[in-house]
This record gives sequence, structure tokens and C-alpha cells, in this order.
Amino acid sequence: MPTITISGTPGSGKSTVAELLKEKTGIDYVYSGMIFRDLAKKYKMSLEEFGKYCEENSNIDKELDEKQVEILRKGNVILEGRLAGWLAYLNKIDALKVMIDTDINIRAERIVKREQGDTEERKKEIIKREKSENKRYKKYYNIDLKDTSIYDLVVDSSKKSPEEIVEIILKKINV
Repeated sequence: MPTITISGTPGSGKSTVAELLKEKTGIDYVYSGMIFRDLAKKYKMSLEEFGKYCEENSNIDKELDEKQVEILRKGNVILEGRLAGWLAYLNKIDALKVMIDTDINIRAERIVKREQGDTEERKKEIIKREKSENKRYKKYYNIDLKDTSIYDLVVDSSKKSPEEIVEIILKKINV
């Protein structure tokens, strides 16, 4: 089985797609965002606060990214994370690199469904989080997250169900 990276914006549906893909293929699935969330809890910070902290403390991001590269090098895995595709690309690791994105309003609504809250507030949080991530990844790796040219597959999830996206991925890997 191939190694697959699933990257995307917050609320784009990448976790749902990765989980369904795991069910369909039996490939192990690793969610790098959970590692980040667990660290934020460990440091007793919100995701936003922890993101700001990481802007000044590159060692945390670099440690997370090294763990992801290790996972990718072992192969036969679905790795979901904002940088998963870029890490495979930069480290010349053979993987199908998938990017999922959609409109920010749809993403905010999805996050509210999942985590509660107010759509407008969630939208502001997404914008702050993306700004923080873009700043960090540009500074650490000279990566522009808006550059999708490194991906083998870029999917807009606004009009496609997670199941439809999984079928597109399965066709791409000939499963």
C-alpha cells in the first residue's frame, strides 16, 4: 500500500477523509494535529496561544515535524497534517500528496458543528491560526502554504462528500 499525506485547511474535512480512507484501505492513520493539541494542553494553552508560543519557540514545531518525517519514512501510512505533504516533498519521500480545501465560511460552520461556538468567532480563530501557521512555516522552512503545486491531488470539499473524495483518492492510487 502507498504512503498518503492528507493536508488541508482547518475545517476542510481532511480528518474525516483520512479516517474513511483508513477504513477502506486498512492503512495505518496518524493525525499530526492531535500531537500539537496534546502539547497545547500539556503547556496549558489554547491552540491560538500555543501557536503564538510556537512562533517564538521553533523547537516545538521542528520536533513535531521530525516525528512526521520519521512516520513518512517508515511508509505504508496515511499521515494527516497541515505540513504532511510538504514534509514528504521536502524530504523526497514517495507519497501521494493530497490537499483538501474549501471556503472559509463552510470551514467555520463545520468547526461549529464539531466543537460548538459561534461561526463568526470560529472564522476569526481560523484566520488567526492560519496567519500564525503561515508565519511559522515561512520562517522555518520557507514554505508558502498557499502554494499547492507540490500536491498530486487538490480537492475542493465544498461540493464533494468525504466519501466522494475518498473515491477520487482510491482511483488515484489504483485501489
